Amino acid sequence: MDGSCSGNSDWFHQFFSVIQFMKSHFVSDLKPNQLITTTFLVHGKDVRQKKSGEPYLSLVLGDRTGDVDAKMWDNVAEVMETFERDDFVKVKGLLQVFQNRLQLTIHKMSRVLDGDVDLADYFPASERDPAEMFAQLLGIIAGIGNPHLRGLLEAFMADQPLARMYRLAPAAKQVHHAFLGGLIEHVLSLCNLARMLATHYNYIDIDLLLTGVILHDVGKVAELTYDRSFGYSSEGQLVGHIAIGLRFLHEKLQRLPEFPPRLRVLVEHMILSHHGELEFGSPKLPQFPEALLLHHLDNLDSKMECMRARVAKDRLVAGDWTSYNASLERSVLKKAKYLEEQQSSSEPAPSPAKSAPFVEPELRAQPPPQAPSHAPQTQASLPPAGSLFAEKLGQAWRKGS
Repeated sequence: MDGSCSGNSDWFHQFFSVIQFMKSHFVSDLKPNQLITTTFLVHGKDVRQKKSGEPYLSLVLGDRTGDVDAKMWDNVAEVMETFERDDFVKVKGLLQVFQNRLQLTIHKMSRVLDGDVDLADYFPASERDPAEMFAQLLGIIAGIGNPHLRGLLEAFMADQPLARMYRLAPAAKQVHHAFLGGLIEHVLSLCNLARMLATHYNYIDIDLLLTGVILHDVGKVAELTYDRSFGYSSEGQLVGHIAIGLRFLHEKLQRLPEFPPRLRVLVEHMILSHHGELEFGSPKLPQFPEALLLHHLDNLDSKMECMRARVAKDRLVAGDWTSYNASLERSVLKKAKYLEEQQSSSEPAPSPAKSAPFVEPELRAQPPPQAPSHAPQTQASLPPAGSLFAEKLGQAWRKGS
C-alpha cells in the first residue's frame, strides 16, 4: 500500500512539474483585446513618472517567439523593486493596440524563479540544428583551395571555446538574425550567395571571399552577451566586433608563420571594411572587389532577414502593414495578407450577354428631319442622312452584327 501511494505521489509531482513548466500564450500567439496570464523574460525595465508624479513601469517582455511592449500603471510601488532585467515574471494583463503596435497593460505581476520555468521557452533560437550547421561550415572550409586561407579557417574552428561560441552566438542584438545560432546561420547564407555571385563575376577569388564571409563577424562571439536576453559585453561596448575580430585574426596568424603577409592584409581589410561606410562603423571603405562584394552581400542578407522577421513577427490582426522598423527606416507590406484580402474582396464580373453591336439610332431608324439650312454646322454633327458616307457606315455596322 505504501509503495502504491509512493508511486502515485511521484506521478503527481512529475505531472505537477510539467504543468508548472508549461508556458501558455507565447508572444507569437497574442491577439488584440486578449486577457492573458503567463510568464515572460524581462528584456527591458524602466521606471518612469506619470504627470501626477506617481511611478509607472515601462517594460519589454519576451519569450523565444518575440517580445512585446508592456506598461504597468497602478500599484507599481509594490512590485517595482521585486525584479530586474533578465528575471522571469508572471503577469496578468490586457493586450491592446497602441500606435499600431501591440501593448500589454499589466494588472498584476510577480517574479518567478528560474527553476519554475523551462528556459527553452524564453530564448529565441535558429530553427536549424547548430551541429548540422557547423558540419556544413566545416565542409565549406574543407573545399577552399588556397591552403593558407583554409589553414587559417581551420585554426579558428579548432579553437573549441571560440567554435562553441560561434555556433551559439546571435548575429546581432536585435536588428537581424537576433537568435541563438543566428551568426552561423547568417554566415552559411552568405556562403551560398558568395558562391552564386562568384560564378557571375568570374574574376572574384572565391577562396578569399569565403574567408571574408566566415571571419567578418567573428568578433561578435565576444561583443554580444546571450546567456539571457541579448546585449553587449563591456568589451563589445568599448571596442566593438570589428576590432575584436581583428585581434582574433592576429592571434591565429601568430601560429601560422608561413601565411603570406600580403594575403594577411587583404583578410584584415575585409574585416575592417565590411560595414561599407565610415558612418556605419567601418574604419576603411571596401577597396577591392571581394571586399566590396562581401559588404553588399552582408547588407543584403541582413536586410532580407530583417524584412522576413518583421512580417513573421507582426502580431496585428488588421492592416496590411507592419509597424515602423527603425533599422529598415520603413514599415513593411504584409504581402501575402495584402494579396489574400484583394482576392477575397474582388469577385469576377458576370459575363455580359452576347448582343448585337450598338448602332447609332440615326443609322437604324428613318432619317430625322433635316435641320434648317441656317443651322450652324459643327464637327460633331453626323453626316447628312442619305449621304454616301452615312450609307457606307450603316452597311459596316450591319455587316458586323
